[in-house]
Amino acid sequence: MRLSTRIGLAVGVTVPLLVLASGWLLLQLVSRDLHSAEDEHLRERAAAVTPDARALLRASSADRPKAADTRERRLYSAVLDVGVRVVGPDGSFSGGPQPDASVPLPNRTSGPVTVRSRGTSWRALSVPITTARGSGTLWVFSPDAADQTQLRLVRRRVAVTTLLAAPLSGLLAWGIATGATGPLRRLGRRTAGLDPRTSTARPPDEPTGVTEVDELAATLRTVLARYDEQAARTAEALDTARSFSAAASHELRTPLMSMGTNLDILTDHPELPEPDRTEVLADLRGEHARLLGLLVMLRELGRGDLVEAEALRTVDVTEAADASVAEARRRAPDARITLDAVPGLTVHGWEPGVRLLLDNLVANALAHGRDPQGRATVAVGVRRAGHQVVLTVDDRGPGVPPEARSRVFARFERGPGSSGSGLGLTLVAQQAALHRGSVTVTQGPSGGGARFEVRLPSTGGDLPGRRDWLIGTVGANRSQSFPKEAS
Repeated sequence: MRLSTRIGLAVGVTVPLLVLASGWLLLQLVSRDLHSAEDEHLRERAAAVTPDARALLRASSADRPKAADTRERRLYSAVLDVGVRVVGPDGSFSGGPQPDASVPLPNRTSGPVTVRSRGTSWRALSVPITTARGSGTLWVFSPDAADQTQLRLVRRRVAVTTLLAAPLSGLLAWGIATGATGPLRRLGRRTAGLDPRTSTARPPDEPTGVTEVDELAATLRTVLARYDEQAARTAEALDTARSFSAAASHELRTPLMSMGTNLDILTDHPELPEPDRTEVLADLRGEHARLLGLLVMLRELGRGDLVEAEALRTVDVTEAADASVAEARRRAPDARITLDAVPGLTVHGWEPGVRLLLDNLVANALAHGRDPQGRATVAVGVRRAGHQVVLTVDDRGPGVPPEARSRVFARFERGPGSSGSGLGLTLVAQQAALHRGSVTVTQGPSGGGARFEVRLPSTGGDLPGRRDWLIGTVGANRSQSFPKEAS
């Protein structure tokens, strides 16, 4: 059902109800006004005939028939438009229109009352009369017929108005609603043929002057814009997923083929000399560790992409650095690892992510930062710089050449002779971006080696809107344009 039809029906039902309610109120007011006017007339008549009624009671009590008859005639001639009844101790005198004598009257009233007799309504007013010989009551009556006639006329007019109001108000409301919903119908016609899957056409931004229609058009444009954004992200995700699939299969193919070759050697040469067998098994263990490390790193990348704002809390970076250094010392007892940290430095972030960042920086320094004699010396620092917490990891290795500093954070990027997964520094860059920070690589402070520096804001912030490090490629995917600076 069209909106204009709904509005027309609703008004066509509501207006008659309002007319009926107003008519009922009008009837009550008219009835009250008529009774008030009639009661005032009764009081005036009662005041006018009270002296004659009192004289009539005195003459009747004194047993003067002639005088009583004269007073009775004078009483009736004074009130020709109302009925009069005088009730005394010696009888009653009545004249004019009034209820039947058998109709019971109230004993005492403080004002006019309604008396019904054989389907006819009367307004009655009683006035007490006191004389030297006794007391009585003067009743004045007025028929209610005129009031009922006027009330019936008002009822008929209310009923006719109600019957006319239903179709007229419904048609008027339908016409007004049809004109008011014109902009909405035009918007519907403009958007009916839009298919965001096959066309880039969108509703024009043309104000109609109707606030609700303009808001609906703006909401529709916003929804379509979000659809376009999601479609673009889906297309990018598909492209980068294909890229990731190719790169991951390439990275997995080499260790798997090497493992297959070593297994074939062990199978085809059961009498292989012990030194050769030991070398083959060592290669198998190395390739297995490489595959396991690659899968672990991919899992960690996925965790970073899926972390939600509810997981963020205050993280003590100093404690995380101390735990990371302690774990590195346990894993590499031959290395010299120092920590220079200011106590109590905190950031608002993801605690596992901060720890992962530190672990991978220290592991990278242990793997690639050894001096020519094979000794590993790593210095970890945590300090504050303005509204940032600065993490530094220094080593005394060969360093990172300037031309390679822009590539070290890319996925599967490994240095010469590296047996790692090529994802460790990618995880560092991901976590720096996740915390709205930055990571840089420069020459070491002593003129040799490498320094990795991570700057994290100490105050809280929103998570990045786009996180696709698992399938993205640094430099090839715009969504990964997070601050990974090279110096």
